[in-house]
Amino acid sequence: MNNFWRDLYGSIKEPEFWALSSWLDIVVKYRKSSLGLLWVLMPSIVYVWGLGSFFASIQGKTLAHFSAHVAIGAMVFRTLMSSIIESATVFNGSRSFILDGHVRLTDYILEALAKSFFYFCAFIPATLVAVAIYPDLQLVGILWLPFAFVLTYVNALWVTVAFSLIGARFPDFGQLISNISIFIFLLTPIIWYPDNMPADSVRGQLMRFNPFYHFVTIFRAPLLGEKIEMMSFWYVGIMTVCGLSLATLLYRRYARYVPLWL
Repeated sequence: MNNFWRDLYGSIKEPEFWALSSWLDIVVKYRKSSLGLLWVLMPSIVYVWGLGSFFASIQGKTLAHFSAHVAIGAMVFRTLMSSIIESATVFNGSRSFILDGHVRLTDYILEALAKSFFYFCAFIPATLVAVAIYPDLQLVGILWLPFAFVLTYVNALWVTVAFSLIGARFPDFGQLISNISIFIFLLTPIIWYPDNMPADSVRGQLMRFNPFYHFVTIFRAPLLGEKIEMMSFWYVGIMTVCGLSLATLLYRRYARYVPLWL
């Protein structure tokens, strides 16, 4: 019987496979381009200084105020979304390894998370510039960032487990996630402010049902001096406990079938 926590511990103790393979995948993806790995930095520049400058005037804010809002929100959103999209195809992409007998599936789960971490790091330069020019930066919020980062990745872990199993069983699942990602992005307050969606409105309720909203808020608000609704803490806390329990059960029940599904 597959034990998720035992396999995860074994993968963390032996990072050579998943850490190296995740890095090589990124290097191979960009090696034939003229700019190489500099393309990894382009999304952050487009989000922060492209969308940020365009939507700042629409929101009635200066670029100095709005760029930090966009940068942190986009960094958290892309980290989570890249984990989800990558996890939906990670077992199919590693089919040859799995069928060849490398069946500790947590190696591939950590590979997907490692890739999202590389993309998170790629956002840091643009985000640091945006935060540096933000006029109302709350330095005490920096103390909160390690906890928010760990909380974000703990939830990315259980989501990756669940979605990787679903993606192995239903190969089209990855395409579905990719196609709805733009809708989820627009539903998350990254290029607009949560205050635009009152809690008693249908759009406000839909926004608060969106888990990305709560993770972005918990990560961003303490640093920018924005308010965090108590609902966000409850939402993320319950989601973390229930999600880890769900991942444990799904892995124990279905991990053995992954080689058959592939």
